[in-house]
Amino acid sequence: MTEIIAKLEDFSLSKSTKQSGALQKVGIIGCGSMGQEIAKTISQHGFDVVIIDLDEKRVNDGLGGITRLIDDEIRRWGMTQSEKRLIMSRIKGSVDYLALADCDVVLEAINSRKPGTSLEVRKEIFRKVESMVRRETIITSNTATLMISDLASGLEFPDRAVGLHFLSPTDKVKVLEVVRSAKTSDDAFEQACRFVRMLEKKPIRLMESPGNISTRMIIVIINQACEMLMEGIASAQDIDELMKTSLGHQFGPFELADRIGLDKLQKWMENLFAEFGEHSYKASPVIKRLVRANNLGKAMGQGFYKYDPNGRIIGNSVTCPEFK
Repeated sequence: MTEIIAKLEDFSLSKSTKQSGALQKVGIIGCGSMGQEIAKTISQHGFDVVIIDLDEKRVNDGLGGITRLIDDEIRRWGMTQSEKRLIMSRIKGSVDYLALADCDVVLEAINSRKPGTSLEVRKEIFRKVESMVRRETIITSNTATLMISDLASGLEFPDRAVGLHFLSPTDKVKVLEVVRSAKTSDDAFEQACRFVRMLEKKPIRLMESPGNISTRMIIVIINQACEMLMEGIASAQDIDELMKTSLGHQFGPFELADRIGLDKLQKWMENLFAEFGEHSYKASPVIKRLVRANNLGKAMGQGFYKYDPNGRIIGNSVTCPEFK
């Protein structure tokens, strides 16, 4: 614990400005799977965290999800019960935005299943957050395809808005996309980068563009893998295996798609296709078919693969034509 506190102090602007310059508490809007991962990762690095959602059930489900993530690590000997207690002691849940009042950073991480871009929903969240927090609080979003300037257009102080795009699994990926708009202040951007370094990640500094770097690349890879599957070139398992072993990817394209969630992935594709009009961003028919069948990926137990209750792959949902 002493080492964690020392690490936080090392990153502060100076000893004399600790009260105004230190980053100590983070708010997260959205208790879905990504919000849970982010909350766990941030708390592990010594921050107090408050998670906000629409109702008590979602908040409790979110806290339960974080507990399960930690229990999975404990089963793999990656964490102890005492570490679990320490992490969970820093995480609180609420349905009241007033709980964000003393946060230094607030991150929007909702996962809307409604059709469309959810731009207006996210803009309203930004406005509600701004009405509750201090002037110097940084307001951020984990959005993958929307422009941070659009989200911040309703703020009184849009210079405080920054994109922070976490990549899953958040505790293993050691980079984080930090996105600025034309109105983002240098101070807010540098504070966001400092926060990322405090999470022991390297900030990848970007000017805003729909999809940033990671999402634009991921979508093209997954769509191309779907094309090869439909052509009968190889099975989903073999395509995944080749990408993992030859290029060093942590997950193959189909396993990655299932982890992201195929409905979320399709929404990303629709947003980027609407923005750029490039065929490589248009959702593959295979993805559309799976979404219509509500086979949305690992969280639902079935996507490109079938999963057991512990999230292990046990079979295929999609097979290619017979090949020799």
